[in-house]
Amino acid sequence: MKIYDISQEVFSCKVFPGDPSPERKVMMSIKDGAVCNLTAFNMCAHNGTHVDAPYHFIDDGKKIDEVDMSKFIGYAYVASHEGDITADDARRIINEAKAASDNSGIEDCDAYKRILVKGHAIVTEDAAKVYADNNLLLYGNESQTVGPEDAPMAVHLIMLGAQVVLLEGIRLQDVEEGIYLLNAAPINLGGSDGAPCRATLLKL
Repeated sequence: MKIYDISQEVFSCKVFPGDPSPERKVMMSIKDGAVCNLTAFNMCAHNGTHVDAPYHFIDDGKKIDEVDMSKFIGYAYVASHEGDITADDARRIINEAKAASDNSGIEDCDAYKRILVKGHAIVTEDAAKVYADNNLLLYGNESQTVGPEDAPMAVHLIMLGAQVVLLEGIRLQDVEEGIYLLNAAPINLGGSDGAPCRATLLKL
């Protein structure tokens, strides 16, 4: 059994253009005579490795504390892709994930419902529609956003509108393609549009 940490370190993480960067403040320090070390911090809910809730782009959408936890935890399929993901690419990835799930030997394996893409991949609107139509529970990528960085709205609206949770800013460079057990449970930020998470993959 091997555990992969696929999260970014928060204070050195990549930040989406225009978002504030995480800031760390030392409140107490043992070396300065305090009883303990104590850290405070400020950050955006979408810094580093994080999850988008529908409320991020849909004003009456579910907030992060309203999203079913089963979306964030379960079997997932890691695929590789570079560049734009077309509708045909999306279908191929889902079909590969379904075949792997069927041949996994795992009872009721639903890894094809949680897709993680390794590489510099950009979801196109057509691909987003394929993912939405296939009722994905979660889609994850290494970029800080799905879709084009300079125009992320359309893809977010399609996928979040279909209740597909988005896991952004993951790191898969050491992870091979295949099925894993994913835990991407977000911090319970009540009423928020997203939240950081410590995403991990377990190879069974």
